[in-house]
Amino acid sequence: MKSLILSNSDTIGGASRAATRLHKAFLGSDIQNRMSVGVKGSDFSMVDSFKGKLSQVLWMIRPAIGAKLMRLQKSSNPILHSPAILPSGLISKINNSDTDVLNLHWINMEFLSIEDIARLRKPIVLTLHDMWAFCGAEHYADDDMKARWRMGYYPDNRPDGHGGLDIDRWVWKRKLNAWRSPMQIVTPSQWLADCVRSSKLMHDWSVTVIPNPLDTRQYQPWSKEISRELFGLPQTVTLVLFGAIGGGKDPRKGWDLLQSALQHISIEKPDVHCVIFGQSEPESPPCLGLPIHWLGHLNDDITLSILYSAVDVTVVSSRQENLPQTATEAQACGCPVVAFNTTGLTDVVEHKHTGYLAEAFSVNDLAKGILWVLADKDRHAKLSFQARQRAVSLWSDEVVVPQYMEVYKRAIHEFKN
Repeated sequence: MKSLILSNSDTIGGASRAATRLHKAFLGSDIQNRMSVGVKGSDFSMVDSFKGKLSQVLWMIRPAIGAKLMRLQKSSNPILHSPAILPSGLISKINNSDTDVLNLHWINMEFLSIEDIARLRKPIVLTLHDMWAFCGAEHYADDDMKARWRMGYYPDNRPDGHGGLDIDRWVWKRKLNAWRSPMQIVTPSQWLADCVRSSKLMHDWSVTVIPNPLDTRQYQPWSKEISRELFGLPQTVTLVLFGAIGGGKDPRKGWDLLQSALQHISIEKPDVHCVIFGQSEPESPPCLGLPIHWLGHLNDDITLSILYSAVDVTVVSSRQENLPQTATEAQACGCPVVAFNTTGLTDVVEHKHTGYLAEAFSVNDLAKGILWVLADKDRHAKLSFQARQRAVSLWSDEVVVPQYMEVYKRAIHEFKN
């Protein structure tokens, strides 16, 4: 079987990293997989780009055109929006290839247009890394019962704070008109699968839950003492880790909630330090009542695995998540995770077995969960061991690849029939 993974990039953002990990997981399997991207950021020889170096520079300008169009809509939703309007010019090449099945991952930032996807003449598996596929232009939206993606995008149900042109509705209608043939959907979390099944656009499409793969041979526990020494972190304090691309800039990541929780913790447990990666130290760092170590952007897998091994607990304080790789990576390295009991986070953390699931958006319970994980050394050791075991059993390449193979086979069978 020959498959082709399509992604906007191989390194930019968590979705691109997940797609690249799946591609690498296929190496040595019965699937002959290729991966093609719009913007190549790695030197991994098995990933190619449809464009040369000069064309890649021009390719990177395309998202600005989509962003300019989105300014015609006023929205209280600050999360990324993608109109997916620019034709890629790649469809003929893809359709004429010898690929048996296409696996589309995060194809936004004007990599493929909505109409491009409709013109593909191959079996398609669409792996969702956010809510965009069944929403309008939004990548994440409220998931209450009256959400537009559940009810349909109509002129009379625009949310408060919405004004100007209703581009979300226009994008949703383009998907409704273009995507006449259902695609095989893969979601990494049960929450996102439930969203697909309750969406107006894709409620009757086939959905399979398959987690993002993780190389658990790279992500494994290291010596805590050596790991701290390598990062120059203090040996005798308790370290709480928070990581997100852009750090505190994305309100969905809940950095404001963690700040409040850490202020509580600093009073009860004065030896706690916070470690932050994904963002460099800002000009005006927050005052949490405890020291903060800013590590900036880290993308190398080995470096990340050493970091997770250096800390005592990882906190994912997000308000909304699919299957955050920060949480799966941490547990593979034997680091317990504290998160809120909401959305895809419930798939990642097993409450009081690999970490702690706090009451959704309760700062007090988030602080309580962090303190609970740290309070007892023997319990912490047990949580660490169980986190590692669960990571290997659920997210390792050997577990995930056969699940994708079955979905690929099903997509090919249904396409032929």
